[in-house]
This record gives sequence, C-alpha cells and structure tokens, in this order.
Amino acid sequence: MASVFTVSQVTSYIKNMFTQDFALNRISIRGEVSNCKYHSSGHIYFTLKDGGAQIAAVMFAGQRNGLSFRLEEGQEVVVKGTVDVYERDGRYQLYAKEIAREGRGDLFARFEALRNELEEMGMFDACYKRPIPRYARRIGIVTAGTGAAIRDIMNIAARRNPYVQLVLYPALVQGEQAQYSIAKGIETLDKLGLDVLIVGRGGGSIEDLWAFNEERVARAIFNCSTPVISAVGHETDVTIADYVADLRAPTPSAAAELAVFDYRQFKEQIELYRNVLERSARRRIEKTRFMLEQCRMRLKLKDPARQINEKRQRLADLEQALDWQMRNALDEERSRLDDDRSVLVRLIQMAAAEQKHRLALAATRLEGLSPLKKLGGGYGFIQDERGKGLRSVTQVKEGETIRIYAADGRIDGMVKQIEHTEEREG
Repeated sequence: MASVFTVSQVTSYIKNMFTQDFALNRISIRGEVSNCKYHSSGHIYFTLKDGGAQIAAVMFAGQRNGLSFRLEEGQEVVVKGTVDVYERDGRYQLYAKEIAREGRGDLFARFEALRNELEEMGMFDACYKRPIPRYARRIGIVTAGTGAAIRDIMNIAARRNPYVQLVLYPALVQGEQAQYSIAKGIETLDKLGLDVLIVGRGGGSIEDLWAFNEERVARAIFNCSTPVISAVGHETDVTIADYVADLRAPTPSAAAELAVFDYRQFKEQIELYRNVLERSARRRIEKTRFMLEQCRMRLKLKDPARQINEKRQRLADLEQALDWQMRNALDEERSRLDDDRSVLVRLIQMAAAEQKHRLALAATRLEGLSPLKKLGGGYGFIQDERGKGLRSVTQVKEGETIRIYAADGRIDGMVKQIEHTEEREG
C-alpha cells in the first residue's frame, strides 16, 4: 500500500521545493496592480496580474522602504522579491521587497481617459451637485440583492431609523452586463420620487469595480433628478461614479450613515431643544410676570381712584388749613378792628366833643348875630315887596310897599318919603 501523507507534510514538502529553487528566491515579476489594500498593521496586500494569470503578493511593513510611491489600482509595476508557499492556506504568493513603477495598466489608462473626458464636459462640476436631504424618509438602493453591501445598509438603517423606507433595485454589479443593470436601476428608482439614492457595492479588485467606471453608469447618475450617493468598494477605491455623484461615501455602510438620519439622536436633540425652549419660556414668563407685577404696582400707585382719594384727602387737609387760617385771620382782624374801633370811638368822641364845643361857640355867635335877637332888643328887619332885605334907602323908591318885621309880628307899609343921611367922616 502506498504511503499516506498529511496535508501539512505535503505543504511543507512543496515549501521546501520553493525554498531550494534559486530563481524563485530572487525573482522580478512585471504586472498590473489589482485589489490593493493597505492594512492597519502597515502591510500591503495586492494582486499582481497580466492578461493570462495573477499572483497574490504582500509587502510587509518592514520592507516599506523599498516602495517610494503609493501603490494603487491599475499601476504597472515590477516587483522584486521571493515566491514562497503560505503553509496555512496552502497557496503560494509573492513576498515583495522592492516595487518600481513600470508604467500604467490598460484599465487604469481607460479610467483616466474617461475621467478626463467627462471632466472636460463639466459632469464633475460642483454646480451640478445637489444637497443630500437631511431627513430622508424613502431611500433607493442600487446594488446586488444578496451582497454584504445591502445587508450593511439595512442593518445601519434599522439601527439609526426604523421608520425609513428602503427601496432596493437588485442590480448586477460585476460583469459585462453590470453597467446596463446599474444604469437601469438608477433610471427606474429615479421615477419613484424617492428622497435619495445609494449606488454602490462592496470592495473588490479594479476589475470587480469596473462597472462603476463605465460612461453609461456615469451618465445615468448625472441625469438622475434624485440626489445620488456613490458608495463603491473600500475607502481607497475611487471610481468614475464617485466623481459624478452628488456625494461620495467611502463604503456602503458610510453611505447608509450619511443617508439615514439617526432617529434616536434626532429625538434626543428634539428633547434637548424642548427642554431649552421650556427653560427659556419659563424664564421669559417669569420675567414677564415680574414686569407685569411692577406695572401693576405702578398702575396701582397711579390708579385714578387712589389719586382722587389722595387729592380729596389733600383738599380736605388744605380746606381745614385754609379754614383755620381764615378763622385765625378773622380773629386777628376782629381783634385789630376792635382795637381800631375803640380808637375810632375815642377819636369820634373826641371829634364830637370838639365839634360840640365848636358848635356851641358857633351857636353863641349865631345867637349874637340872630335878627330875632336884634328884633327882641327893639330893632326891626325891613324887606321890599319882593322879599329882599333892605339895607339902604337907595334900594326902594317912594310909593313902593315894604314889610317891617318886629319881635312880635310884621308891619306892611308904603314908602312916602326917602331921606338920605350924610355920612360923617370919622
């Protein structure tokens, strides 16, 4: 019976054969870089290929000084290193020590040519970029129906906002018919009036992602009236779709984060705003209430009834004071008048006594000059017929009537003769 070997024994035997082969220990291989990934540890994993075959390659972090540029998809390079067997997986791979650029691959050249052409046409211009709705409720997704991308988007959407509606168009994302399927999916979902579209797929090599570098897909995105988020491959993968789309997401998961707003965070923010608004409203109400109380107090002080009462009280006080002053003034005036009246009475009495005395003197004189008294002494008083007293003989003529008054009566007579008495010199 033939010998039976374990898998480890066979793999170890093959590894020894690779190790003993001088050509495989120091070999330079030319090829196009594909499926390039920079690991967080610093290692670089990529595939080196040509038109007929491909080989897995890795450059460890300790060998990075043998790389003077950033390794990217589509680059034509010459890799110096060792071909050896990775025993755990039972496959061989190229362990790179130095990498030099040889030129550009065919796919990368096609990528750059189409990118430059579309850029000259203005399809990448920022003026055509539309803002992504902040609160999208219906989101369309153009991707494979059974891939990691759609599962990631659904999980993130369910976690962030279970009320968002996801509309999937299961498209081919790899192969010759993929470009037609993706473009058709964009055009179909655009007619549904959705809020935003996510177009993309998970990571892969440049060949796997090439459908998103086709002009047909680029024009479908550009002509779409719904805002489009491009989410193709990993963060380091860049496609034509990324340039044309309104927003580029590094991964489908990131696209879901950008398209679906966090409902829980939204509720927390609304609650925060509500609390802030309530506090602000309470402060405003308290301030307004305080101002209202101040106004009420001022109004109370300026109340017409209160002012009328105050004026009335003030008027009563003034009336009482005026009455007191008037009484006091009247008393003072009455006292002064009493004093003046006493003085006046005394003056009047004195004046009356003086006048009485003067009247007595005048009466005495008048009595001395009284015709009646004269008549009583034997004299008479003569008047003409007109009643005018006669003091001279020249005042009458002979034959005129005269009246002679005596002490006990009157005598009427007629002038018979007038005799003038000569005046004697003294």
